[in-house]
Amino acid sequence: MRQGKGFRLPPKGALSNPAQQKLEKAIALHQQGRLLEAKFLYDDILKSNPNHFDALHLSGLIAYQGKNLDDALGLFGRAIRIKTSFAPLHSNYGLALQALGRLEEAVASYGKAIKLNPNFAEAYTNRGVALKELGRWDEALASYDKAIRVKPDYAEAYVNRAHALKELKRPDEALASYDMALTLKPGHAENHLSRGVVLRELRRLDEARLSFERAISIAPNYAEAHFNLGVALYESGRQEEALKSYEKAISLKPDYATAYDSHGVALQALDRRDEALASFRMAIKVKPDYAEGHLNLGVALSKNKQHQQAIALFDQAISLKQDYAEAHFFRGIAFKDMKRLDDALENYERAISINPDYVDANWNKCLALLGQGRFAQAWKLYEWRKKTKERLGDRTFPGPLWVDGQDLSGKTLLVHWEQGFGDTIQFCRYVARLHETGARVLFAPQKKLRRLMESLDGAFEFVDENDPALVFDYHVPLLSLPLAFKTDLSNIPGQAPYLKAQEDRVARWRSVIGTQGFRIGICWQGSVGKIDAGRSFAVNQFHALSQMPAVRLISLHKGGGESQLDTLPPGMVVETLGEDFDAGPDAFADTAAAMRCCDLVISSDTSVAHLAGALGVRSFVALQFVPDWRWLLDRTDCPWYPTMRLFRQPSEGDWDSVFDEIKTTLMEEF
Repeated sequence: MRQGKGFRLPPKGALSNPAQQKLEKAIALHQQGRLLEAKFLYDDILKSNPNHFDALHLSGLIAYQGKNLDDALGLFGRAIRIKTSFAPLHSNYGLALQALGRLEEAVASYGKAIKLNPNFAEAYTNRGVALKELGRWDEALASYDKAIRVKPDYAEAYVNRAHALKELKRPDEALASYDMALTLKPGHAENHLSRGVVLRELRRLDEARLSFERAISIAPNYAEAHFNLGVALYESGRQEEALKSYEKAISLKPDYATAYDSHGVALQALDRRDEALASFRMAIKVKPDYAEGHLNLGVALSKNKQHQQAIALFDQAISLKQDYAEAHFFRGIAFKDMKRLDDALENYERAISINPDYVDANWNKCLALLGQGRFAQAWKLYEWRKKTKERLGDRTFPGPLWVDGQDLSGKTLLVHWEQGFGDTIQFCRYVARLHETGARVLFAPQKKLRRLMESLDGAFEFVDENDPALVFDYHVPLLSLPLAFKTDLSNIPGQAPYLKAQEDRVARWRSVIGTQGFRIGICWQGSVGKIDAGRSFAVNQFHALSQMPAVRLISLHKGGGESQLDTLPPGMVVETLGEDFDAGPDAFADTAAAMRCCDLVISSDTSVAHLAGALGVRSFVALQFVPDWRWLLDRTDCPWYPTMRLFRQPSEGDWDSVFDEIKTTLMEEF
């Protein structure tokens, strides 16, 4: 934040005694930056005349410029006692007080300067800077505005005004103020940088990039501009280009910890994990007290399943930054990945105590409680999903959102889908219960699931949520219904089956699949993306089952991962059901029918598993070490699906043990 000029040297002829040649010479030296020589002459004048106003004032300026602040205060104070009505002196006195951290006194001193000269633009600006340092942003803004009214072409005041507006979360006004400063001084690289930062915060990333590039064109060695260009490129999804900008910033400023840190984040996004770790370690090496560097290195190690090392780094980050909510949050994530949910919850709660509006901490606290089966505490927190980056369940409709407790008697309620196919399959069971509220119920599942959902019993009507003619009193996302029905482990509604396959399709697929052998429908991978991380496994995990006498493996899999069937191990056979299997507009219509023709379904944690459970088909689900909340912890049964058995990894990534247990279970049955 720039300060206004507060210590201009008086021009010749404006001195209290301009005839003094020695003083003239001292001023000339002072203006040339030859401060020691000028000070010698000022001191010489003061020896013969201790109350020489100009010598006191200007000697005080030299002390201020040399950061001899106590001396500066003393000299300015002596000068003020001689001439109390000289406004620049009070402003300079304020600068010295401000530099010493005596901010309230500085504000008062600037006030005296302004009272003596209401048109003293620099004093208004300096007062604004002191008010800023006191955290009094609104008052600082008012002071900058007064400086501009006095001096409309005051570029520095526009810059400081923009900084204040940015801090006050008024980015559009801040941008206009930066633009005005650049109109007055177009060649100022720092202002182009600041303008770019505001544009980036406004998500106007292309314009931000141009501002950073303009700053670089003015000052090619401006490390901060290269760094911020990298941030804008990264946020635009241009990670490779971002890396080059970060590397340029580091080459210009080898101790640039933030650039090393961001370089690591970009490498992590490109899945160049070892290089990312090296970059994070460099950030800490050049700045050992850099809390953010310890945090990001910990996050990277945690993703590499090095949880204990990660926790040690989070502890270090917290020791460096006591109120570091993010470090507590990621410490909780590490404990969650170790299946220590009580410890995870403790850390999420610490993060929330620091920042009650911390969305991810509240959301993960909810998921941990759900995973422990503590539904009564969790469902209300489940509403935090609407504030996550993905905005789960947060869809806009005309009319109000139904909140649990509002009377629905005689009202029309629209229930709309959210999240994935599996979520709709699991939670559609609640739609059938809504008639108990006395409401007319409209249900809008995903269009591809409409045919499957038609088998759901209950008094409701199917609708298209995008129909402009749709009329209703309230709307509610599907996954808010467990909260409305106060669901706990003892009252999960609907025993399977609550969905049914179409009998004509069952007959068709029975003719294809036949009745020979022990038929196992299999699915090994869900939709590719963040939500599937760790849930899927290779189709080759079924190899040992395929070698069991009379066992037939029948693929129920659609989408990513089907190519694995082209490289099966020798002797392994997986039967496929042809290109027309679930090839139409209706999802799972054929899958549901094919499941009815199987003796068992074995699936990863994906929508196929939910479909098997909803149909009441006997099913095994293979789960990762810390599974999604709905499968709870350390139990083989599933309260959501009574015909399902769960098989869990004993440690992270150990699918071999899961399938050994599945094989043992089947051998015992046979």
